[in-house]
Amino acid sequence: MKSIFEQLGGTYHEENGYLIPDLRLPTEEEQPIGTWGQRHLDYLKQYRKVTYTNLLTSGRLNAYLADIDRQAQERFERLIEGMKQAQGITERLKEENALEWTGRLNNIRACAREIVNEEIIFA
Repeated sequence: MKSIFEQLGGTYHEENGYLIPDLRLPTEEEQPIGTWGQRHLDYLKQYRKVTYTNLLTSGRLNAYLADIDRQAQERFERLIEGMKQAQGITERLKEENALEWTGRLNNIRACAREIVNEEIIFA
């Protein structure tokens, strides 16, 4: 009589007299994961272990992280552009006072990073 595992197409191999199930994760197309996706992966592993395990064992983790990475990068860029416009940070300022332009842009990038972390990465 076959086990439920065998009825569902599962196979075994023998090791030291024991039958060991042949378990493999589903294959998944590898997509590049950027900084945002890596940060979210670390968050999932530490604080959302069930979600991480479900995505991993269903073969959807890489696609999920690539999508998070894309969403976060797009949001980050939109936030920076919006804040630059709101604060009047222009190319002219860059030409006239590069140091001030750099400082203000770094401040905007830090603010945008915090918003993206709050809305997407650590949510």
